[in-house]
Amino acid sequence: MEPTDLIWMNGKFVAWEDAKVHVLTHGLHYGTGVFDSMRCYDTQIGPAVFRNVEHLERLHRSAELYYMPVPYSVEELRTATLELIARNGLRSCYVRPIVNRGYGQMGLNPLEAPVDVTIACWEWGSYLGEEGVRNGVRAKVSSWRRISPDSLIPHAKASGQYLNSVLAKVESVKAGYQEAILLDDHGHVCEGTGENIYVVREGEIATPGQHNSILDGITRRSIIQIAQDLGYTVVERNVARAEMYLADEVFMSGTAAELVPVREIDDHTIGTGQPGEITRVLQAAFDDAVHGRSERYREWLDVVQAPALDTPTGEAPAPASAPSASTAAG
Repeated sequence: MEPTDLIWMNGKFVAWEDAKVHVLTHGLHYGTGVFDSMRCYDTQIGPAVFRNVEHLERLHRSAELYYMPVPYSVEELRTATLELIARNGLRSCYVRPIVNRGYGQMGLNPLEAPVDVTIACWEWGSYLGEEGVRNGVRAKVSSWRRISPDSLIPHAKASGQYLNSVLAKVESVKAGYQEAILLDDHGHVCEGTGENIYVVREGEIATPGQHNSILDGITRRSIIQIAQDLGYTVVERNVARAEMYLADEVFMSGTAAELVPVREIDDHTIGTGQPGEITRVLQAAFDDAVHGRSERYREWLDVVQAPALDTPTGEAPAPASAPSASTAAG
């Protein structure tokens, strides 16, 4: 991880090396935190965060599901995110906002613990590597099942829940694969450790639905809309494990991973063993969207303005102008 100059913590900009929490922070002990992730791209209209407002709205929803009132509005967090990127002088980066229960309360009842909010950003390439983006990755179906909605809340992007993905990821890496695919508690295909998954057969794109305990990915929403706009049929349904082996193409998407082909699953070659035509078309269209080359999806970009140099160090900036209604709706 390449450090930047500043991190935003509870309304103030602090030096990267000073962004610390107490060892008795509640979220560290019990996983009581939620987070989200965005990417800022160097676009034709300047540095811009992809679907910024929607990610921050999901952060708020995740926090509400775990009874954590966020002390900052979506607009305040949006302003802080854009200002943070500008102050760090970045044109492209990964952004990580996190809301967690802080120091001051121990035990399983978190309601009296303070709620802390932090936003960090740094330069980070594709999660599964540039080689994976170009030529596809090898994946295996994990022996660990995706968390059940009877036990936790798959729709929340909650910190503690990601131990489920950590187990699957470590298992796959130790076995010589680059990614894991989790099944839901009924044995249907769910998602990767940090990506949604899609199966292409005879020109139709199938992807697990929200009833399969997936995280409702914002990149997923974008890919589905782009695919439909290009005339492809996209179906959200149960996907059987064997359907992946028999597919013409399989690919994954997520903020960190972006759009990545899957060339092999459980030692079964997918299609020709090379990224398929539909995968490549969607990769190119998505890349055009996030880099501002597609006018059709320009509303998905939240442009980073020059830093407010007259804002005193440590103080939060004044709110940026609000995005259009179409930007907020995505």
